[in-house]
Amino acid sequence: MSRTFFEISRLEHVYRPTEERLKDYSEVEGQVLSDEVKRLASRCQNCGLPFCHAMGCPLKNAVPDFNRAVMQGNWHDAWERLSETSPFPEFTSRVCPALCEASCCLEGTGFGATNVRQIEKRIVDTAFAEGWVKPRTPKFRNGKSVAVIGAGPAGLAATVKLNESGWKVTLYDRNEKPGGLLRYGIPCFKLDKALIDRRWRLMEEAGIQFHGNTEIGKDVAGSYLMKHYDAVVVTYGTPVPRDLKVPGRELGGIFQALDLLGAMNRMNTKELSATTVSGKGKKVLVIGGGDTGNDCGGTVLRQGAVSVMSIDLMPKPPTERSEHTPWPMWPYQLRGSYAVDEGLERFWGLNTLRFIGENGQVTGAEVVPVKWEFAANGKPAKFAVAGPARVIPCDLVVLAMGFLRQKREEVLAALGLPDQENVLIAGDAANGPSLVVRAIADGLKCATTLC
Repeated sequence: MSRTFFEISRLEHVYRPTEERLKDYSEVEGQVLSDEVKRLASRCQNCGLPFCHAMGCPLKNAVPDFNRAVMQGNWHDAWERLSETSPFPEFTSRVCPALCEASCCLEGTGFGATNVRQIEKRIVDTAFAEGWVKPRTPKFRNGKSVAVIGAGPAGLAATVKLNESGWKVTLYDRNEKPGGLLRYGIPCFKLDKALIDRRWRLMEEAGIQFHGNTEIGKDVAGSYLMKHYDAVVVTYGTPVPRDLKVPGRELGGIFQALDLLGAMNRMNTKELSATTVSGKGKKVLVIGGGDTGNDCGGTVLRQGAVSVMSIDLMPKPPTERSEHTPWPMWPYQLRGSYAVDEGLERFWGLNTLRFIGENGQVTGAEVVPVKWEFAANGKPAKFAVAGPARVIPCDLVVLAMGFLRQKREEVLAALGLPDQENVLIAGDAANGPSLVVRAIADGLKCATTLC
């Protein structure tokens, strides 16, 4: 067992300087040099029971194996091991919260987990630079065809797996280009969209067809798909955002998160000439304190917002791992944020009562502090008002409260598809809103049932 973790500390983050990254939409993380990544990989303990692999990673990446290869300088071997289980490591190494690191045995000792995500990122970036990443062309065609509805992470994963297995795959999406939330929801400064374009070129070379700007159930009937394909896989995510139905919701200047994020991404990638939602010169209130709320905060700060505040109904997480989520579980605790470093202010335990406006435009949000009672399992159970109401001045409100899960029958009915064995649902469309890595894993699992 290696003891280098005594001498080599965990790398906490690799953000570019704040004042530099606020001026552009390039990725907030800088590059970690190969020699430094080799040092970080040497901290891995190659555990007899690797929780990072067995419990942490939904893709079951063989983390100790590619860590060991990197430590030895065998970058090609590391890529071979990583690519066996992960179809898009260039995405997960940038947007995954690193569930594997939370279950790392070093995390349980207090020395800090191995930097798996940064190691993975250097492996895949090296693989592309060296020309090792090739189209996943099938060895044979089985004579069957499948339509995949939704080009997000689950759809892309299912498409790759089915194509490799010999199916003729046609991918449909209502957006112009493939990627789903990877392209239109996650900001460019977290995931460069050129990486999606690069991966999509490989998928096209492997024989996959894409029809963008096509909404199933409207532009193409579900009955058409059933007639022309042997199977249909639905992976269109969770398209219904959670709304805030309070007085004043109809006022101008109140938008859903994807209205902001999608428009800004389209502008940055030249799909739009100008963004339709901007925080420039405005006092911005983001309602929702999760990753999407942070991304909205980072976006309006780059647009030139005067101030940015995020509020959340839920209580503030503890600064240390909660006793109710012991290692190797994913910890309930307060996490840092690149957007906070950039100027986003975060507040918890505030319930929004109504929006206030003038001349049809929002000018403020009335909120009230709440106190939560917790259940025996440590989860917030109910809340009560804990103080007087106050008004937060704002002239742009962004709702970043997540998405609503739909039932299977609702999903199929919206697309005009029957409920039968050759119609499958995967990713967020099946399980509700979750992480990119889980959507990828479920897309692969769904495709395996047809292979």
